[in-house]
Amino acid sequence: MQQHLIQVSFDEYQDINALNVGDANLLHAAREAIDLSYAPYSRFQVGAAARLINGIILKGSNQENASFPAGLCAERVLLSICSSLYPGLPIIDMAISYNNQLGVSNKPISPCGVCRQSLSEFENRVNHSIRLILGGTQGKVFIIDRATDLLPLAFSSADMK
Repeated sequence: MQQHLIQVSFDEYQDINALNVGDANLLHAAREAIDLSYAPYSRFQVGAAARLINGIILKGSNQENASFPAGLCAERVLLSICSSLYPGLPIIDMAISYNNQLGVSNKPISPCGVCRQSLSEFENRVNHSIRLILGGTQGKVFIIDRATDLLPLAFSSADMK
């Protein structure tokens, strides 16, 4: 038997004011995208903003549905927007923020498992990592260098060959 260790590292900032201007602007855009959310069931609004390699910033938000499996997370909405409007163009970084209408929104949240898989697939497809900036509407901010760091041992197209 051989044992392996998987570790994830990330940078933690006290709040948005500790970020560089570009990161702060992208997180502000994600916070603005929260207002585009349709979340009448969970009351948990999520906004995401992506900066493409050409400098364009696009926004997406979660879209719920009374048939719960039919809803979409903000990250997957945003990936669809990016790949539809700018096919094949890498995303440099993505900021994700949220507003929990039933509680507080003062700590970073991380993408769900399906979004982690989708982010990993997008990175593989365009052959470029996506840096993640995670924060609520206030409080600490986490920065993760590569979205794939959140999904070690991911299933990918290489596994299907």
